[in-house]
Amino acid sequence: MSDSGTYALSEILDELESAVTDEEVTVDVVVDKLGRSSFASLMLVFSLISTSPASTLPGITTMVAILVFILVAQMMGGRESVWLPRLLTRRRMSSETLCRGIRWLRRPVRFVERFLKPRLTWLFHRPWLWLPMSLIMGLTLFMPFMELVPTSGSIASAVIALFAASLLTRDGLLALASFVLLSLVPVSIYLWQT
Repeated sequence: MSDSGTYALSEILDELESAVTDEEVTVDVVVDKLGRSSFASLMLVFSLISTSPASTLPGITTMVAILVFILVAQMMGGRESVWLPRLLTRRRMSSETLCRGIRWLRRPVRFVERFLKPRLTWLFHRPWLWLPMSLIMGLTLFMPFMELVPTSGSIASAVIALFAASLLTRDGLLALASFVLLSLVPVSIYLWQT
């Protein structure tokens, strides 16, 4: 791995894996393990879960969409710690499914990490940060309907994961790439409806 790279994404997968102690894991356990002030980490983890094979479970994409929407809304509102409704924090997922998803994600995460480094960090300050965050909020509103079309929810989650990864690594180039992909979503929906 390149010296200029960052291990931040692998470290988050390590933290997530260490949260698995029983047959099932709750959203609340994941939030506590990653830290209630780690908005970007939580956004990354939840979107990666929806990108991994765990997304085949019915309702996962919808749950992730709700969680990401709440996280982004709180980030934009300037909250310092995460608040999630109890209805969501009690949701459970099979530990075996989660660990399978984490193992599946390891290789692509290790590959991507080699290219990530802090650059164009001015993109992570207001008002620049508001545009991709607004697009993510819009995208999460469509994600529950994407469960009807196989893999579409995973693609949307992957785009959100890219943005969350850019926040964690302060990589403005990755943020720009995710912004371009986020911008394509409304265009695709418009073209699909016409």
